[in-house]
This record gives sequence, C-alpha cells and structure tokens, in this order.
Amino acid sequence: MFVRRQLFACAAVAALFASTLPALAADDTKVALVPGGPHPYFAAWDQAGKDAAKDFGLGAADYKVPQKWELSQQNELLESLVTQGYNAFLIFPGDPVGSVATANELADTGAPVMALAGCLKDPSKAAFCLGTDTGNSAYLGTKELFKAMGGKKRIAHFTGFLVDPNTQLRIDAVKKAAEEEGGQVVQVIADIDAPEPAEEKINAYLAAHAGEIDGIVTTAWVPAVVASNALRKIGDKRIKMVGIDHDEVVLKAIKDGFVSGTMLQNPYGQGYIGSFAADKLRNGCTVKADAPWKSNALTSHFIDSGTVFVDASGVDNYISAMQGITKTLLASFEKTYLTCK
Repeated sequence: MFVRRQLFACAAVAALFASTLPALAADDTKVALVPGGPHPYFAAWDQAGKDAAKDFGLGAADYKVPQKWELSQQNELLESLVTQGYNAFLIFPGDPVGSVATANELADTGAPVMALAGCLKDPSKAAFCLGTDTGNSAYLGTKELFKAMGGKKRIAHFTGFLVDPNTQLRIDAVKKAAEEEGGQVVQVIADIDAPEPAEEKINAYLAAHAGEIDGIVTTAWVPAVVASNALRKIGDKRIKMVGIDHDEVVLKAIKDGFVSGTMLQNPYGQGYIGSFAADKLRNGCTVKADAPWKSNALTSHFIDSGTVFVDASGVDNYISAMQGITKTLLASFEKTYLTCK
C-alpha cells in the first residue's frame, strides 16, 4: 500500500514540474542518491532522481541503497559508485561525523557532494545540507499535540536511530515545546525506527503505561506507523497523537480519529532539487557564500526542504501540500543559493 501511495505522490509532483521546466543539456552528470540504509522515507528519492534526470537532461540520477545501516557499507557503496562513473553525490550521512572523511574524498574527485535529509558536521566539503528542519518540525508537531490535548499534559516521545543526526535535535525540540506548554515528556523511546524494535517497545510501553500519558508525539517514520496501529487497537481516543510523514497507516488513522495529525516532510523535493543543484554545480555554478543559510547543531549551510502539519481537514490533499513546498523552493533556488555564469 505504501509503495502505491508513494508512487502516486511522486507522479503527481513530477507532472507539476514536467510542464514548466525545460530539459537541460547536461548528459554527463551522473548523480547517485545514497541513504544511510534501507528505510521507507527515502523511497521517494528513487522517483525524484528519475524525474530529475528526465526534466534536467542528466545522464543519470540513480537511487542506490546500502544493504544495512552500517557506515562501512555506505562507504563501500560510495567507493564503488565512483568507479562506476558517478560524479555527483546526494548522501544521507550514515554518521554526521564519521561520514565527513568520505564526503571530502568524493569532493576531492571534483564531484559535487550534498547532504540530504540529515547533515554532516562542519567542517566538510559538502556544498550544503538540504533537509527538513527536524528540530522545528518536532517543535511544531509537539505544539500541535498540546493544542489537541487542551492543556498541561504528560506525553511520550517515540523517535528514531541515535546514529541519525536528526534524532537528538528532535528530542531537544520536543522537550522545549513541552516545557513551554507547561507539560512533561515522561518517556523518550529512541532507536526504534525499524519494525521489530518499534513493535516490541511501543506496545510494551502502552500496555504498562497508557493510563499515565495523555499524548504521543512520534518523530520517525516507523514509530509513527506502529503507534498509530497501537492506538487503533486500544480503541480509546483519549490519548492524542501527532505523527510524522505520510505512510498510509498514519493517514488512515488521522481520518478515523485515532491520530490528530502528522508533520509532512519533503523527501521527493530533496532528491529532485538536490539533483538539479548537483548538475548546476558540475556545469560552472558555485555556491553563494552570502546566501540566506540557516544553521543547526551540525552545519551553518542548511536549507530547509519544508514541513507542514496536516490534520483530518487536510489529509486528503497532502500531495498538494508537498507539491507546493517543492515548487516554491525550486522556483527561487538558483537565484538564492547559486551563482551561475
């Protein structure tokens, strides 16, 4: 079900841009889009790369996934891709510090390197980091959760891998928002952005402590899906929840009233715009030093790929929300972030 929904979303976004963007003659640009490991969030990069290759005249923009979430496997894959002729790299860092040396080696070959969805720790030779402002997304999602709960309440936070550079940013942001609302994060469960640990830990926690919390915020894909299913099984809509991303399970739970809403991210836009930028950088453009960069705990060259909250009133139109984010960012990207002759 996820795959069908994802492909539909990607096709809709592609159709939006195909009619407005001319193909560019740059068939020597061969982009590799490489996440840290297998995960449904990154599936949109596959279609984004294919659409970018077509729309911008690239030689290729291919989605390549390490078999496991191990930094050594990602590094070995990247080294292999260099020998296969790839000359631009869009990478979700397997480790924000540990991936810097590999990114620098890739850049030293003359290939543009960008961090997507998660950032490398400065200093690095990556051109920039394009991803969700994960701290802001988690903060806004927590604020929406307290709005749904209606007061000073107790919440649990279910989140992703601790090696993910975004996870600590999310933990800190949820805590900050809860404190501002006079509430309390009574439990943080991390390292569960995979089905087996998420099922085990979330279900065990709710079985023992559901009566002790008023709300749940999830800031990673798999915990959002598992928590949505868990609340449906409980059947009591007293516990409010705000999730993340657009898995079909989460969207259906919003429609049925078991989840209050979800914070959308924009993985398609990351892959599509990242491929566009990679081609530009290979063909004479440079990154503007004085661009309106944002900063986070990892880098001072961050670009927000966008986030938006949707509840039951907007869940059927979530694709339009993603399209709008990507179209707006792409329209001004070159002028804002690049200097091109």
